[in-house]
Amino acid sequence: MGKKSIALDLNTSEGKITIQKLAATSDLIIASYKPGDAEKLGVSYQQLKSINEKVIYGQITGYGSDSERVGYDAVIQAESGFMDLNGEADGNPTKMPVALIDVLAGHQLKEGLLLALLKKNGQGRSFSRSSLIQTAIASLANQATNWLVAKQLPARQGSSHPNIAPYGDSFVTKDGKNVLLAVGNDKQFNKLIGILPEHAIDIKKFSTNRMRVSGRTELNILLSAAILKMDSSELLQQIHHLKIPAGIIQNIKEVFEMRAADDLLIKADSLTGVRSYVAQGIDTAPSLLPPPHFGEHTAEILAALK
Repeated sequence: MGKKSIALDLNTSEGKITIQKLAATSDLIIASYKPGDAEKLGVSYQQLKSINEKVIYGQITGYGSDSERVGYDAVIQAESGFMDLNGEADGNPTKMPVALIDVLAGHQLKEGLLLALLKKNGQGRSFSRSSLIQTAIASLANQATNWLVAKQLPARQGSSHPNIAPYGDSFVTKDGKNVLLAVGNDKQFNKLIGILPEHAIDIKKFSTNRMRVSGRTELNILLSAAILKMDSSELLQQIHHLKIPAGIIQNIKEVFEMRAADDLLIKADSLTGVRSYVAQGIDTAPSLLPPPHFGEHTAEILAALK
């Protein structure tokens, strides 16, 4: 979004000349090549910096600049532990349904580039790199801590949180909706018990998070029976009023019927897409072009270079 597309053949002298002209006036260049390919094509950091010493160069690789392996999100998910953690306890390791490691690697690189831009007038580094494998490992968050600190090997357990209960667990309501709970502390749990049918759960038996985690199976059976007696609208109205973290599990159609999705939709050529830029707070939202077709702006950009 907001990009223009130019198609160049960097194996030709014409393509190399054009990319050098573009690099000479660029503030920032982002590249993603297998090790050695950028040098062969004349677009490595050192080669372009010799043309424009102020340029900031960002590079994404699969496994780092010293590995020839090409990075694929699904393989990275497998090797970084995400698939081993994802899925039901008695099921197979499961890949996430979106290429989330690719997305996160872009954000990691963005942070490095922003730091480089902030230090542009000083002595900051102008070459920022991120790899898919390190991005994935850095994103393991509490699951990494469970192993590194407690030496507890995380295991698949569906959507349940390994350290908090009931957190990530879902329950079916009387009208067939799936409600996910994200109860993070004792106060929220006490409020939840207060809106369930009377005497549904002995609160003393599950008064602390440790007790709820160790008794998760029994607790979930009791919660399932209680929530099944309530309509989702009645349950969610009380839950939201008491600020208990919970929500209905929605399909993609329902997601894009939400008010929150309205401002993220972009339309072009009778097609509809979703923005990847969501930050707010500036006086005027940027007017961004829709995603371009391949090479759509080649003639325009080449004409501007003459």
